[in-house]
Formats: sequence, C-alpha cells, structure tokens
Amino acid sequence: MNSNILTIMKKEFARFFKDRRMVLTTIFMPGILIFVMYSFIGTGMSSMKDTGEDFIPKVYAVNLPESLSGGSGLPVEFISGEGPQEAKTLLTEEQAPWNLLAVFPEGFDQAVAAYDVSSGETAPQVELYYNSANTSSNSAYQTMKLFLENYETSLVNKFDVNPGEGPYDLASKEDMAGIMFSMMLPLLLMVFSFSGCMSVAPESIAGEKERGTIATLLVTPMKRSHLALGKIISLSAISVLSGLSSFLGTMLSLPKMMGGMEGVDAGVYQVSDYLLLLAVILSTVLVIISLISIISAFAKNVKEATSWVTPLMIVVVVIALTPMIDSFRAGNLLCYLIPLYNSVQCMNGIFSFAPDLWAILITAVSNVVCTGICAGILTKLFNSEQVVFGR
Repeated sequence: MNSNILTIMKKEFARFFKDRRMVLTTIFMPGILIFVMYSFIGTGMSSMKDTGEDFIPKVYAVNLPESLSGGSGLPVEFISGEGPQEAKTLLTEEQAPWNLLAVFPEGFDQAVAAYDVSSGETAPQVELYYNSANTSSNSAYQTMKLFLENYETSLVNKFDVNPGEGPYDLASKEDMAGIMFSMMLPLLLMVFSFSGCMSVAPESIAGEKERGTIATLLVTPMKRSHLALGKIISLSAISVLSGLSSFLGTMLSLPKMMGGMEGVDAGVYQVSDYLLLLAVILSTVLVIISLISIISAFAKNVKEATSWVTPLMIVVVVIALTPMIDSFRAGNLLCYLIPLYNSVQCMNGIFSFAPDLWAILITAVSNVVCTGICAGILTKLFNSEQVVFGR
C-alpha cells in the first residue's frame, strides 16, 4: 500500500483513538445502549404478557351453570353474582376484585343439550366482559375463552385433531430463526453500519474543512487520490468497529427482546455464515462511508454535513425494508450489481439459510468498484478549490 495512504490512515486512527470520548461514544456506547434498551423493551413486553405462575383468574359469573360450578378443571375462581351492570362499571374502572365478567344465559346446560346444530337457530351465547388495558383481566379472558372453546368442542367430539404430544409442527429451529432474523437483522445491520459511518465521516472531512486543517494536507506533495483512499479506508475500519459493537449488542439482547419466544434460536448459524456476513458488511461499509464522505466534502461544517446525510439514511432504511416485500426481492444476479440493495439481499439470504455464493461475490466486487468510483469523485472534489475552501 502506498506510503501516503498509510500516512493518512495513521493520522485518522491517531485522531480517533486518542480521543477517548469519541472511542467511547462511537464504539462502546452503541452496543451498550442497544443491549440495555432492547433488554428493557423485552422485559417490558414480557411483563405485559406475564401475570405470574401463581395467578388464578377470578371470574364474576352470572347464571353460572352446574356443569362448570362443580369442578370443571379450569384454573379459575368463580364468584357467583347477579346484575352484570355494576360489575361492568367496576371492571371498566379497574376497581373490581375480579378479573372477568362471564354472563351465561339462564338454563345454559339445558339449552346446550337441546340445541341442534343443523337447525340453523342461534346457539346459546356466553358473554365475556374484560378490560384489555389490564394485564390480569386480559389473561383471564384468554384463559376463559380457550376453556369454553375446548368445552364446546368436547360436547360434539366426533373426531380428534393432532391427538397426543407428537411433533406435528415440522418447522425446525433453522426455519424459525430464518424467518425472524431475515426480516429483522438486515434492517438493524444497515442502520447500525450507517450510524457508525455517520459518526466519523463528517468530522473527518467537513470537520477538517471547518478547522482549516485540510488545506494543510492539500499543499503537501501528495496525490489527492491517496488522500481520498486513505480517508475512506481508515474511516471504514473505524465504522466497522462501531457496526460490530451495535451488532453484538443486538445479538446479546435478542433473547430478551423476543421475550424468550419458543423455537427461535440464534445458535443455529455456523461460522461460515458469520464469515459471509462479515464480507458483506465490510463491503457495504465501504460504500456507505464513500457516499457520506462525498456529501461531507460539499458541506462547510459538521452540522451542515450531518443534515445533508439524513436523506441518505432514509434511503438506506427504505432499501433495508425490501426483504419484507416479495416483489422487491432480487430476481436474478444482475440485481446484485446495485449498491446497498445487493447487501440487503445478501444478508437476507444468509439469515434465511440460503446464501448464494455467486451473489455474495458479485456484491462484494460491485461494492468495491462503487467505492473506487466514489474515491475518484472525492479526488475530483479535493482538486476543486471551490469545494475545499467552501467558496
């Protein structure tokens, strides 16, 4: 590698790693904050669903039939009563000592026994009133509803569906992980990679223009192309560290964020999958840092560069959502020539356990070529006094 490029890289690394606050906020803080935030979100979502193992729903029952009052096997505590109106009011105001109001028609057992399905008449109806804003009330409703549906089925048990405890769901852990991660992680990885690039590129280029230090570099006997490549390579390396930190925080927090969702296991991916993913991330970061560097070269200061980069981030987010829409998925290998879009499609394939090695190779080469073109554009911009000095 050319000595001038190495000199620029060393300068950028020294500027970055000697600033402890920048290292902390760019590399360590994203992963830590994401882990803490997603863990809290997952814990909060789990607490909304979980009412505790010892929770026994209390059901205020009107006209409770004998078939249910004499030990139905339902893990609820029935409270017999009359007049549902006051019970509704208390349940609405979350002041009721019960979790659910169940109103049975009078003579429920006799009406059920006499009902003929083929008659076309309205079946006996049970009304369940609950407050979905209350976790205990919502849990009681789900429990009671499931029991009544099973009870209804048992009355006309002509055949059974999936008897026993056999493995009827043929989806493997790989299938479940592929569905969840292929939809979620490409978006997260693209956003994290972009955030890492955005935190260092404007400061390196627009910041030096604002401080006037880039003019000193340009008067040295150095090719402008070497300056452009040195900045792009060094900034890409720093951005990768930031992206990996964010990715690590996401992976560690996923179990909590998913609330311990059964059947989803991130351990099903092999080392080869992560190596392919790393290759895609590295080539993607090169493209992103190149685009942000070009935008930053036009800006007069860091604040202006950051505002100009925001529309690009919106474009990246939109592209990262394409795996969720079938019509926007890559149809052939030519689609992998499109920067950023090709990276998202490759990530989707890797997380779906269907990586296309040719597609990944085309993506890596395409992204490197795109980076070279951007480096050429950045070189032209450095050659322009109007751009460099903001005239």
